[in-house]
Amino acid sequence: MKCDRRDFLKIAGKIFAIIPLAGLACGTGGKIGNKRPNILFALADDWSWPHAGIAGDRMVNTPNFDRIAREGVLCKNAFAAAPSGTASRSAILTGQWCWRLKEGANQRGTLAARFDVYPDLLENIGYHVGFTGKGWGPGNFYVGGRTRNPAGKEYNKFKTNPPTPKMSTCDYTANFKDFLKDRPRNKPFCFWYGGMEPHREYLSGSGMKARKILINVKVPGFLPEAEDIQSDLLDYALEIDWFDTNLGRMIETLQERGELDNTIIVVTSDNGMPFPRCKNNLYDYGTHVPLAVRWGERVKGNRVIEDFISLTDLAPTFLQAAGMKPTADMTGRSFLNILTSDLSGRVDPVRYKVLMARERYTFAQERGTGGYPMRAIRIRDFLYIRNFRPDRWPAGVDRNADFKDSQKSAYKVFLPNSFEPFRDVDSSPTKYYLLGYRDNPIISKYFKLCFGKRPAEELYDLVKNPDQIDNVADDEVYADVKRMLSTALMEELKASGDPRALGNGDVFDNYPAYVPPWTPDNKKTETPVKDK
Repeated sequence: MKCDRRDFLKIAGKIFAIIPLAGLACGTGGKIGNKRPNILFALADDWSWPHAGIAGDRMVNTPNFDRIAREGVLCKNAFAAAPSGTASRSAILTGQWCWRLKEGANQRGTLAARFDVYPDLLENIGYHVGFTGKGWGPGNFYVGGRTRNPAGKEYNKFKTNPPTPKMSTCDYTANFKDFLKDRPRNKPFCFWYGGMEPHREYLSGSGMKARKILINVKVPGFLPEAEDIQSDLLDYALEIDWFDTNLGRMIETLQERGELDNTIIVVTSDNGMPFPRCKNNLYDYGTHVPLAVRWGERVKGNRVIEDFISLTDLAPTFLQAAGMKPTADMTGRSFLNILTSDLSGRVDPVRYKVLMARERYTFAQERGTGGYPMRAIRIRDFLYIRNFRPDRWPAGVDRNADFKDSQKSAYKVFLPNSFEPFRDVDSSPTKYYLLGYRDNPIISKYFKLCFGKRPAEELYDLVKNPDQIDNVADDEVYADVKRMLSTALMEELKASGDPRALGNGDVFDNYPAYVPPWTPDNKKTETPVKDK
């Protein structure tokens, strides 16, 4: 393979031209038709592409997501703006790159009231807005000057008994019905179904107990083919199934009320799955998410779209569908033109790329309060990542270096989070398998991929290496590709005001983090302290 692949260089001059910032926002408004649509936004917590039945995954059971995709549009190249909850949700709500949102770029930060969010904007033109489950967060929105969650009014009164005791007891559908009961007559609604699944932790072995089978598990190439890891993935799959079950109940509710076809239903995830080298990373398993959209006759069904969609594009899309123009600050761009077209495959030539970012997740570094700052640009055949502080540890430091082969029988024991090694990776059997067998010569390469330090630049050829394991950034064969992608990324970061590209990136390291309770009367902050 050569870096001057014909179909790549043929359009290289066009696809790497930097689009002016103002051009990123959709400039057309006007609602479609005479009636404003309802909006049901279903957001899973930590769900990666391609873990859906319609995408060919056999370990999950997602008939309702599959239905939305069949009766509407399946977007194969949808990416979260960030690989963790707070930053990703901030970007979704504001329609902006998270590095523009100050504290909103960090986990457990705040989303200041000066940043417009689409639920408020829709409410201002007459929409009934609310959410159930997990809205914006984790973090403290009160210290940012807000009086309610940025996702809208909270509806979490009703509880249920989920399939396992580790799943949320929130009765999402009952709360959705409660929200609809509150709706004034003839008002359109915008509802955020914030599933808390498949966020950890899981009931170990629950997937197999539910008769899921190991043979259906496809383990990513950066993890070993161990039965304990396969079982962990089945537990994750069971939680996806529960998210999908509740989605189906909401669809039935709309159908019973005769409102299904005038409701835009969008189903996606805030970031990728909670496994090592996935969540909190800018590789595909951390940012590539499922996305399906249905809107009755307005969106022709049975279409698969290959254009690149950022979840920052959702806010301007919702606003345009409701008859509004995006705000001047939005860097996302409505993709309503794609949804309402009759086309499949590559539709909009401008949608050749997405950008992603990561800032601090926890206080996991050796000293101070810094995170692991990263930015990335993803196109069809390549992923380029810039690590701004390669001297730091991508997953945090090893706080328990003595946890080695001599203790490998204890890898299933979950340590208290504050004392965990590599704290930026969620607790899991998979994590502790890698820790327990880290000195095993077969497992050590996986351990290094998931927890080891990384160079300042990473480049992956996705045609040859879809699991993004072999970094070719130093390969002269790819020198032109790396240079073009690096230039494109840095130019756009600068144009959009990213402090990391403008020499002031340490501002993210100095923002406080917030811990519960998050109330107007108790705005407790977690004081940044040096790691022990």
